[in-house]
Amino acid sequence: MKSVSEMERTKPATSSAGRVAALFGGPRWRAYAPLAVLIALCIIITIANPNFIEPRNLIRVANSAAVPLTLALGLTFVILLGSIDLSIEGAVSVAAMVLVLLAMNDSNGNNYGWFAVVAAIAAATLMGFLNGLVQTVLRIPSFMTTLGMWFIGLGFAVYMLGGSAIRLTDDSIRSLALTRFLGLPLAVWVATGAFILALVIQSHTRLGRHIMAVGGGEDVAELSGINLRRVRIATFALAGFFFGVAGVLAAAQLGQSNATIGDGRLFAAVTAVVVGGTALTGGEGGVWNTLVGVLIVTVLANGMILLGISPYIQQTVQGLMIIAAVALSLDRVNLKIIK
Repeated sequence: MKSVSEMERTKPATSSAGRVAALFGGPRWRAYAPLAVLIALCIIITIANPNFIEPRNLIRVANSAAVPLTLALGLTFVILLGSIDLSIEGAVSVAAMVLVLLAMNDSNGNNYGWFAVVAAIAAATLMGFLNGLVQTVLRIPSFMTTLGMWFIGLGFAVYMLGGSAIRLTDDSIRSLALTRFLGLPLAVWVATGAFILALVIQSHTRLGRHIMAVGGGEDVAELSGINLRRVRIATFALAGFFFGVAGVLAAAQLGQSNATIGDGRLFAAVTAVVVGGTALTGGEGGVWNTLVGVLIVTVLANGMILLGISPYIQQTVQGLMIIAAVALSLDRVNLKIIK
């Protein structure tokens, strides 16, 4: 039997780098870091420019966060699954295209009203369903499947629009962006409803529990009786649903649909999810994290505009932010392989 001193000598040594990573990358610190960053960011920007906390600017921040939040909520479920969905911009383009062409517009005589909203969301949900179906049946990685669906959706939307912008002239749908309730645009309330729905799905449904289980380990989840194919297809379809809602909001805010309506949406959504603390490896994080992440990204962008910072510098800051967030979200002490 070894003595205590012998056991201490044979105990694996922990490097100083490992101890630092464990200190600043531990589960407890990582859980509260995004919220701490958001609070610190608000304080710093307010000190630099007190106009930040004016009600008019806060409403502007909330309105700017509506579409990114809705997109990021859908992406959150896919990332919790341990996968990725790159089809966001294609799904947004398709949803906006379907909405504008079916609602009252300046290109054709259609006037299907709110049925156009349902059809737009259904089209994006179908894209998500196809994402899940193709990768599970053909066993293609989600990265490649959704990348292809991105370009398919974008190409189809551009073709249907004839390569031009078509204006949305339906006042009832435009009210999502123009009408206010309790001082906030209806788009903010729609995004709030989407957040509540996502929270209920994650915390109180079988699908939400299965997503977390699969993200934590597919082998264990399958041994527990979870149908991996069914969960994967349902998750991507669910993500498509949220992308469709975001596409409707984007078209209502812009007042039209065009080839560039989805540009930059993918990067913004991924940034928000990762900055909020949801691990790219799956099984850790959730919609609360995503809400914080979206607010961080939106508040930072708004603050840099108030401070007169160049748009090019803003992009640089966002790029550095996502690298830092990924570095902090990974458990580098136990990480053995970097893919």
